[in-house]
Amino acid sequence: MSNHQYSIVLTVTYVPYILVQIPSNLLLKRIGANILLPAMITLWGFTSMMQGFVNSYKGIIVCRCFLGLFEGGLLPGMTLYFTSLYPRGALQFRIAVVFATSALAGAFSGLLASAIIEMEGMGGRHGWAWIFILEGIFTILFGIASFVLLPRTLADARFLSAADKEYLRARLHEEGMTETNIKDHFNWADVIEAFKLPQVLLLAITGFFSGSTQGGLAYFEPSIVASLGYTSSRAQLMSVPPFAVAFVLCIVTALIADRYNARGLTAAGWSLISLIGFAMWLGSHSKSVRYGSLFLSVSAVNGLAPAIGAWNANNVAPYTRRATALAILTIFTNGGGILATWLLGSLSLPPNYTKAALTFTIFSAGELVTVLVVLWYLLAKNREKAKHREKESKDGNDSTLGNHSAWFVYRL
Repeated sequence: MSNHQYSIVLTVTYVPYILVQIPSNLLLKRIGANILLPAMITLWGFTSMMQGFVNSYKGIIVCRCFLGLFEGGLLPGMTLYFTSLYPRGALQFRIAVVFATSALAGAFSGLLASAIIEMEGMGGRHGWAWIFILEGIFTILFGIASFVLLPRTLADARFLSAADKEYLRARLHEEGMTETNIKDHFNWADVIEAFKLPQVLLLAITGFFSGSTQGGLAYFEPSIVASLGYTSSRAQLMSVPPFAVAFVLCIVTALIADRYNARGLTAAGWSLISLIGFAMWLGSHSKSVRYGSLFLSVSAVNGLAPAIGAWNANNVAPYTRRATALAILTIFTNGGGILATWLLGSLSLPPNYTKAALTFTIFSAGELVTVLVVLWYLLAKNREKAKHREKESKDGNDSTLGNHSAWFVYRL
């Protein structure tokens, strides 16, 4: 498959992925997260498995289209689901676990694929086909298990004690994130309102920048490592350490961000590290320097994503407005991913990837600027709300206002 064809395959995955964002998030509560999320995982695994049985480029295109359709609602859906289970100050760590394990899976997927591909000819199938079949079967089994293991609501969480549930309910109620505290039934006004919130739109722009850099490294990092002169098998091995470091740092910084209420500072820090990493690649032709830059850029793109995801979820209420905001962020993020597939797949060639490196350097600077603007805006709004709280009683607060309420304090 040529680079051009590969870019097309990735694009047809991204397009339905983007289109399904808002509908799936708005349906999550009505259908139930314990039904919709496992169903998407199971169908995603089945579609992935079917890629091992197609015999044409057109067949791959069709499979990838359905793959994006079934996968699209997973990430924003999981984030939205977490907001109904965990207090705002404990959210980034949970989202970081998802991203960090994805990074770790990306690190070892090449090594696993190298082992599975040795099944060449078994059952009349190519080795690459067995990669899709086996990984698809595992995903199907996990999806089926999720129907049993995933609780619909906090009250259904069998792994929590009654005291734990009561504590979490009290925290969520206090923070204005539960139905008993805010108007949570569906209405189009909240969908439209999400598109008007400055913090949502600015973080969506950050997400576009981040999605481009993250998508580029997720899909092309082994090729980038190979461009440094490593052989195919050596390149697969050398692609693992940057993702392994990213796994650790993503978790650690998320814990710090939760502990010290530092969403914006965490995001700004990762944006700065991303800028340094891509600038190092752009400014040097040394193989060791460029390889070292990957530790910074890979860690940064995987650390920034949960920071802006948690930040977005923390600062939008009620539920429908929050569901839409998370979908908007994912739409923009994957729009950046589409750009990355063409930028690295066709428009910027190895070994220097000059156009891509320059673009990602500019985008990292853009991340830093937009994050700092959001931080300034939320800080100003909190000061404004503090003045209003001095003049009004909480008992008279309109609970339908959601994040516009003077008693809803934005997380910084």
